[in-house]
Amino acid sequence: MNHYLTLLKAEPLLRRLSLIQLIAYFGAWFSNVAIYTLLITMGVDATIIAMTAALHFLPGVLQAPIGGVLIDKFAPKRLMMILMITEILATLPLMLVDDISMLWLLFTLIFIRMSAASFYFTLEMSLLPRFLEGNTLKMANEIHSMIWSFSYTFGMAVSGIVVYMVGVKTAFFLDAMLFVVALWLLIGAKFMVHENSDSGSLLELFRGSFVYLKKSPVVKHLIFLHAFVGFTAFDALVALIVKEHYMQVIAVALGISLLHASRAVGLVIGPMALSKYINNRTLPYIFLYQGVSIIVWAFVLDDFYLSLVASFFVGITTTLLWSYTYTLLQQNTDKKYYGRIVSYNDMMFLLTVALISIATGVLADAGVSLSYITMTLGAAFFVGAFYFLYIRANFTLKESGGTNDAKMPKELEI
Repeated sequence: MNHYLTLLKAEPLLRRLSLIQLIAYFGAWFSNVAIYTLLITMGVDATIIAMTAALHFLPGVLQAPIGGVLIDKFAPKRLMMILMITEILATLPLMLVDDISMLWLLFTLIFIRMSAASFYFTLEMSLLPRFLEGNTLKMANEIHSMIWSFSYTFGMAVSGIVVYMVGVKTAFFLDAMLFVVALWLLIGAKFMVHENSDSGSLLELFRGSFVYLKKSPVVKHLIFLHAFVGFTAFDALVALIVKEHYMQVIAVALGISLLHASRAVGLVIGPMALSKYINNRTLPYIFLYQGVSIIVWAFVLDDFYLSLVASFFVGITTTLLWSYTYTLLQQNTDKKYYGRIVSYNDMMFLLTVALISIATGVLADAGVSLSYITMTLGAAFFVGAFYFLYIRANFTLKESGGTNDAKMPKELEI
C-alpha cells in the first residue's frame, strides 16, 4: 500500500484526478442502486432490467470512434469539464421519474449521462500514459481500479441504506451534488502541456487509426483480450438474482447493494495482495481463477449468505485482470494514437458488457436458470486464458510493470 501512496505524493496530477474519481464514482452508485430499485418496485420484467443495464454501456460504444479522435486532437481539461457538467445536468432530472410511463425519460437520461461518463473515463485513461510509464503506469491503473472498487464497496452499501431510508429521489440529488464537488476540484487541477495534439482533420485522424491497427496486429489482440473482463458484467445478473432468490430475505435495495459490495471488497483487496505476482507468465492463471470462482458462485446463488462469500472471491482477481490487460495495451501502443486506441478498447469492452447484459435478461425471460447463465460467464475466462497464451506465443509484448520510473513533465494549467 505504501508504494501507491508514494506515487500519489510524487504525482500531483494523478493525485487530483484520483480524488475527483473517488468522489464521482462514489456518487454514481447512489444513482445505480436507485435506478434498479425503482425498476423492480415498478414491476418491470427481466428484459427491461437487462436493457437498462445495457444502456449504461452502449453510449460508450457509440461515441468511441469520434471520442478518440477528439481526445488526440484537443487539450483534455476543457473536455473533462464539459463532460462533468453534462453528467450533472443529466442526473438531476432523474428525480422526475416515478412511474413506468416515464421509462423513456429514464432511458434518455441514462444514455446522455453514460455517454459523458464513458467519454470522461476514456479521456482519463489515455491521459495517464502521457505522463507515466512502466511500473508507475501499472500502479496508476491499479489505483484507478482500486478507487473504483472502494467506491463500489462503500457507494453501494451506503446508497442501499440511503435508498431504503429516504428514497430514490434523494439518492439522485446526492449523486448530482457530489459531481458538483468533483467539478470544483477539476477546475483547480493543473494539467501538463498537451503535446500530442494533431493538426490533421478529424477524418484524417480517424483513417490514420485504422492504418495503425492494420500495421500493429498485437494492439488489436490486446483490445480483444481486455474485452474478456466484460464477462464480469453482473449489474443485470445481480438485480435478477435479488428479484428471484432474495426478496423474501432482504429489501431489494439492500440486497443489490450488499451483493455488489461483497464483491467490491475483493476488488479492493486483490491488487494490494496480488499485484506483485501478476506478469505475462502468470496472467493465464489469473484468467483461470476468475473463471473457476464465477462457476463456484453459480452453484450457491440461491443462498444469500453463501452468495455474499462467493462473490467476494469472484472479485479478488477482477481488478487485476482489468488493470493489467489495460496496462498491456497502453504500453504496446504508440503515444500518438493513445486517445483513439484507448477509445476503441473501451468501445469493445463496453460492447461486450452491453451484450452480456442484454443476453442475461433475454435468457432469463426464456427460462434459462440464473445459475447456468453465471456458469457460462465463468467459462468465458477459460477461453481468455488460452487466447492470451496465443498472443504471448506469437507477439513480442512489453512486460507491464517494469522497474523504469515515469518522468513527470512540467505542468501548466490550461
